[in-house]
Amino acid sequence: MTGLVELNWTTAFQIINTIVLFLALKKFLFKPVTEFMQSRQDGILASIKEAEEKNKEADQRKKEYKTKLEFAEEEGREIIKEASKKAEKRASEIVKEAENNAAKMMKRAEAETKRQNEKAMNELKNEISSLAVMAAGKIIDKSLDEKEHHGLIKEFIDEVGDAKWQN
Repeated sequence: MTGLVELNWTTAFQIINTIVLFLALKKFLFKPVTEFMQSRQDGILASIKEAEEKNKEADQRKKEYKTKLEFAEEEGREIIKEASKKAEKRASEIVKEAENNAAKMMKRAEAETKRQNEKAMNELKNEISSLAVMAAGKIIDKSLDEKEHHGLIKEFIDEVGDAKWQN
């Protein structure tokens, strides 16, 4: 047979060589490359899975931190509110204390004024009494000694009374 392809021992030998070469390549090249590709694919899939898990964990932590942050903000507002209340209370106490001190000072001032008025009235009484005794002494043209003078003053004050002097 003559034609395009001739079947003889060379062709058979070439076919056997091709099969042996294929099996050798399969064992030494295709199998390791396939195993390498499979392990690489498994590694990539594992990395993707690990990344997804880390993303989920990160999202969970983000939610936790957001919750903690909201709690901290609320707690901060409460602390500020409490501090404001304490400051207002302290300010109120200071104002009340100042009002009490002012009231005490007014009472002391009134008492001092009253005492000064009484002192002035007593001095005025003594002076008027002395003048009255001197006038009476001149009228009766009699000189009084000091003992009689004080007796007359006391008698005059007792007769006139405190009420008339305070008016």
